Amino acid sequence: MEAFPPLNAANEQGLLAIGGDLSPERLLLAYRSGIFPWYNAGDPILWWSPDPRCVIYPAAFVPSRSLRRTISRGTYGVTLDQAFERVIRGCAGPRKDQPGTWITSDMARAYVGLHRLGIAHSVEAWEGDRLVGGLYGLALGGAFFGESMFSRRSDASKVAFATLMELLNGWGFDLVDCQVSSPHILSLGAEEIPREIFIEELNAAIGDATSGSRWGGVPATDGNTRH
Repeated sequence: MEAFPPLNAANEQGLLAIGGDLSPERLLLAYRSGIFPWYNAGDPILWWSPDPRCVIYPAAFVPSRSLRRTISRGTYGVTLDQAFERVIRGCAGPRKDQPGTWITSDMARAYVGLHRLGIAHSVEAWEGDRLVGGLYGLALGGAFFGESMFSRRSDASKVAFATLMELLNGWGFDLVDCQVSSPHILSLGAEEIPREIFIEELNAAIGDATSGSRWGGVPATDGNTRH
């Protein structure tokens, strides 16, 4: 498989390469190298490695006081890997602040394939039996690569995110790659670091892992978790 260009070849926006495919092998090579796909329907596949990089460290994550209150009320139940395809569809759905979606049908199929390989994972937030929020991403070694989240109820995706942070910390994950910053992700405790530092931390977190990770599966049942 043809290698990606060196990361310092990316332009100021972080665009590194154009074309290729979304095969599991290509995607794993990209994520292990600090690269991710992001493009619109009808465009060629675009591969990115921005500088700086937005990350969050599970060990340092502290939910806000209002989010802690929501969690303590048990407003939403949370599961892992119980509705991956529905979460992808939720993330690809229309949003009031976006005219379209970057999660094309080809992208969705590619990540569903990674989910079936045990590499991509979802976190679901439920209100009764209704899926009201969630997120998905990839796990390699001690790194989790967050892809997208959605919410149909207030704080639903934030509860899913906070649950994920607690679990990743317990499983010994080192960092979560949030890719590019946004006011929403920064409000959850993410920060920007130089790409060079990100790659060093990513290499340390992944180690020799190819498709395995420290992902621990379904969390123990408690008052805020639905199975």
